[in-house]
Amino acid sequence: MKHLIRVDKAVIVEGKYDKIKLSNILDATIITTEGFRIFKDKEKRELIRILAKKRGLIIMTDSDRAGQMIRKHIEKIAKGADIINVYLPFIKGKEKRKTKASADGSLGIEGIGDEIILNALTAAGAIGEQKQTKRAFISKTDLYNLGLSGGKDSRIKREKLLSKLGFPTFLSANSLLDLLNTLYTPSEVQKWMEE
Repeated sequence: MKHLIRVDKAVIVEGKYDKIKLSNILDATIITTEGFRIFKDKEKRELIRILAKKRGLIIMTDSDRAGQMIRKHIEKIAKGADIINVYLPFIKGKEKRKTKASADGSLGIEGIGDEIILNALTAAGAIGEQKQTKRAFISKTDLYNLGLSGGKDSRIKREKLLSKLGFPTFLSANSLLDLLNTLYTPSEVQKWMEE
């Protein structure tokens, strides 16, 4: 029998296959957004709002544009709650059950290996030792000073950094800031920018 990792926060994913995948890894309340249906489903939004307030959320959407739109919508629904954003690497491929790849050709949660998912959860502080770790954060001013926002070539620099880290290159400066603060330290980012 496989040992599941207990997570107290509610986990938000896009679809039922993502939920099935995570149910084999986590002992947690896992809620699906049913993709873009979350934008119209008032009852589901209220459920997420309540769970966010009482338990906090782990948002784990796919790495594609749709996943980022859904993530931002969930953040608005749960504004002020304890939210952990888990970012998965951008991995090219197609899920076995699908006849064709997603619009951007990347794998969703259901197609990614358990170890990659566990690493992403650990890096975000959702499970494991990093859960209690306090650390320094990167500010919007730091992003500006590093040339990653507000400058003439900021978008190009962001794209290069995101590509180097293995994440979607279309992320905005705010999404990049969230991702960096979730996964990395300011000194790591500084080092990459110097390279």
